[in-house]
Amino acid sequence: MPSPDQGVSLSPNRYLLVPRVLIFITVGDEVLLLKGAPDKKIWPGKYNGLGGHVERGESVHAAAEREIREESGLRVRDLRLRGVITVETEEPTGIGLFVFTATALTREVIPSREGALEWIKASEVTELDLVEDLPVLIPHVLAMKDGAPAFSGRYYYDAEGKLRTEFDPV
Repeated sequence: MPSPDQGVSLSPNRYLLVPRVLIFITVGDEVLLLKGAPDKKIWPGKYNGLGGHVERGESVHAAAEREIREESGLRVRDLRLRGVITVETEEPTGIGLFVFTATALTREVIPSREGALEWIKASEVTELDLVEDLPVLIPHVLAMKDGAPAFSGRYYYDAEGKLRTEFDPV
C-alpha cells in the first residue's frame, strides 16, 4: 500500500485512525473488568475491559493477546473478534476500536498497575461506574452467539456533547 507521500491524498473527510483493542474476558456468568487506578490519565476509577494500543508490527489479534497477558496474566481460549467501532474524536485522528471476547482458563489474575481487576456478574455490570460507552457495548457484545459475524459501528458526540453509539445491522 502506498504511503501518503507516494501520491495518496488524505482529504479532511477521510479517517486517520489509531488502532486499539478492547477485550471482555468471561468465566461462566462473570466478566473481568478493570477498575482504573486513581492516577490513570484517562478513566480513573471507572470500570473498563482490558485493552490498549496496537503496537507497530503486530496484528490486532496479537495486540489483544499481549494486553491480556500484560494486564491480567490470564491464559484464555476462544479469543474472537466481535466487532470494529470507529470512534470520532474532535481531533484529526480518530480511533479504530477492535472488540474481542475470550474465555479465561482460570479466575486467578495477576495484579496490574492499570488498576484493580474484578470478576463481575454480567447481569450486574451496568450498575457499576463504567467508561461511558460500556453500558451499551457490554450487553451487546456478551449477547453475541458463537459463530455470529462481527459487528461494525461508530461512536460520536452530538451537538449537546452526548455520546452516541450506532451499530450497523448484521
